[in-house]
Amino acid sequence: MKKTIKKILLYGASTFLFLVVVLAVHIYYVYRPAPDASTKVMARIDIKQQITRDDANMITLWMSHQKGIDHVMVNPQTSIVVFTFFPVKTTGDQITRDFKANFPFKAERFVPSGKQLNSSCPVASTSYAYKAYKLISQII
Repeated sequence: MKKTIKKILLYGASTFLFLVVVLAVHIYYVYRPAPDASTKVMARIDIKQQITRDDANMITLWMSHQKGIDHVMVNPQTSIVVFTFFPVKTTGDQITRDFKANFPFKAERFVPSGKQLNSSCPVASTSYAYKAYKLISQII
């Protein structure tokens, strides 16, 4: 009788542990970013000087013809360029380098700090799935 109970508990605990590991691996792979052809990324370039409406139009025209760029918006009042691109075709850093090489503006890519990223989406940071992902990614 005791051997049967021990076997049942051992198999039950082993099965439970196995399922927890499978769930952890599943959550890890689901939350891992894996860009594909339809993935779009948003980036921003800050121009460190005033630009005119004509400059903004030139920038928009030039950027819209660059490989991998999907959409461009330029605000001449704030001297900020916001664009979306396909990461399988180009990178934000490459676009920024090309931008600096083609325009006489002092510019740099805006990259948010870790603190800004953590506070950017309150829904994701409070969801149970996200918390489980963070726990698993710290363990692995």
